[in-house]
Amino acid sequence: MTDATNHDVLIVGGGPSGLSAGIFTARAGLETVIASDGDPILRRNAHLENYPGFPAGVNSRLLLEMMGDHAERAGCERREARVVDLAPTDGGFVAETEEGRALTATYVIAATKNTVDFIEGIDGVEVIERGKTFVETDDRGRTGVSGLYAAGRLALQPYQTIIVAGHGASVGVAVVEDSDVPFYHDWVAPDRYFTGRDRPLPPGTEEINEEERTQRERESLAVMRDYFAQRHPDEPNQHPSVREQ
Repeated sequence: MTDATNHDVLIVGGGPSGLSAGIFTARAGLETVIASDGDPILRRNAHLENYPGFPAGVNSRLLLEMMGDHAERAGCERREARVVDLAPTDGGFVAETEEGRALTATYVIAATKNTVDFIEGIDGVEVIERGKTFVETDDRGRTGVSGLYAAGRLALQPYQTIIVAGHGASVGVAVVEDSDVPFYHDWVAPDRYFTGRDRPLPPGTEEINEEERTQRERESLAVMRDYFAQRHPDEPNQHPSVREQ
């Protein structure tokens, strides 16, 4: 393997659960890399109609693009790489990619839908076969190996985008809580929300004044207008077993 690249958190899988987890770990200040080797299965969806906040539905490829941009904006590094092996070390884990590169991290989140080949040989990882392959976890995504987590469909979550995204967020917060980072919750509060009651700002929170709030809202409106200015150019991915006409 080539020389290792060190991170606090390695997320294997760039779908909704992995991206959501990364948003929370990166915003908490943990150096996070997301390794993804292909198109998430959500790209097969024709039109996503049950994701809250989009009353008329949303193009799933656009949603994935927005989630990926959000993860990068939060501070995540994204890499196109297939992780083929993961091994525990004294200080965390070392992952090997298909290209022979090494990634080291203190924490690893597996968010690969049903792919477990890179972790199934690790002592303490319990693999479940139910037609598809899953990994046994607690309710926050922790496996039987300290520092190793599973998120989304891989952790037996229902096959719905909002559920796996939410579970990814929960697992991301679990990683933050298990780390040395002081954390209460990720919350942007109005000016004096805490300090106006003579309370210190809880870890992970910030207060913003009216000027800053207005600036952020204006930026948000501009960014969203750009995303929805025209149709997304990508068509849905067809199931690989469907014959071409």
